[in-house]
Amino acid sequence: MNRAAALPELRLAKRMARLGTETAFEVLVKARALEAKGRDIVHLEIGEPDFDTPSNIIEAGCDALHKGFTHYGPSAGLLQLRETIAEYVSETRQVHVTPEEVVVVPGGKPIIFFTILALVEEGDEVIYPNPGFPIYESMINFLGAKAVPIQLREEMDFRLDAAELASLINDRTKLIILNSPQNPTGGVLMEQDLEEIARAIGDRDIMVLTDEIYSRLIFEGEHHSIMSLDGMKERCILLDGFSKTYAMTGWRMGYGVMRPDLATHLSRLMTNSNSCTASFTQVAGVEALRGPQESVDEMCAQFEKRRDIMVSGLNNINGFSCRLPKGAFYVFPNIKQTGLPSKKLADALLEEAGVAALSGAAFGHFGEGYLRFSVANSIENIEKALDRVNGWVRKNL
Repeated sequence: MNRAAALPELRLAKRMARLGTETAFEVLVKARALEAKGRDIVHLEIGEPDFDTPSNIIEAGCDALHKGFTHYGPSAGLLQLRETIAEYVSETRQVHVTPEEVVVVPGGKPIIFFTILALVEEGDEVIYPNPGFPIYESMINFLGAKAVPIQLREEMDFRLDAAELASLINDRTKLIILNSPQNPTGGVLMEQDLEEIARAIGDRDIMVLTDEIYSRLIFEGEHHSIMSLDGMKERCILLDGFSKTYAMTGWRMGYGVMRPDLATHLSRLMTNSNSCTASFTQVAGVEALRGPQESVDEMCAQFEKRRDIMVSGLNNINGFSCRLPKGAFYVFPNIKQTGLPSKKLADALLEEAGVAALSGAAFGHFGEGYLRFSVANSIENIEKALDRVNGWVRKNL
């Protein structure tokens, strides 16, 4: 008997058809498959630091394992970590934060998912940046809300236009998502931008999810948070974490900071989904925030050097033009002059030139005409990638 033939039809819930993905992982799989066939691929597709987690953090995690931090912890996170995060956010955002306002989760994405799940009903509207992190739109659609994109324009250095935001806000708007420094463009919101955004929201009953996961990776000026503005803290959910800042992507640890009554509900979502974040990783998180910070500064300096080389190189390739991003570790060149759709060019660069990049369209409709390259790779490999892209363009365009 053929067991496979006997399987009943899989009847997925309709909502599964609304669930998107993160293309970086799909391209990584394709790149790995090419490598398995003997191809040399330069990986500029995945959004994670190529540095190791600092040794003091690793040692703290190992020590925690030996000391028995291998059991369940509170759904909201260990008190010692929530206290440390509260102190850190109070200092960096100039607002008073208590441990009761902190929820620790396994990675940054749960804060996106839980926030939308807790605050948004079917049919409500959520304004989100486009091009932007694809999970925003995916989760909005998945939960049956209306995803309302606000275009991040190249001529504004991919900053959000507050006047355009004001035109999109209506009585159905329940949540606005901000991201600065921004993925995929590297755009950074200035303090004036945030003040204008706050004025556009006014006294409406609208919450703001402010994704600041790249807040320590900024190259020009300083990081500003809308949470710091008068009257905005109680209306904000701050998303931050350890993955990008401390090269801890595999540790899976992020956090949200929000008013205590909302924190209670997000903690209950944690109870119903993950139970808790791994205890030993949280002990390592305390060391990350309280320990030496030189590794963060060094990593940021390296990303800035790589950014400069990448942008300069791309601007010397026919059909490419690239602005200098002010934060994160991505560059987002305009490739409209090549005449090729973004995905077609990204696929060709991977399959024919051995350079893994992402189509700008993977980050939303307004990302068409761009590519995203991560500079989380060595200068040697970045220069190799630039040579390969230039060679492919000279040969094919």
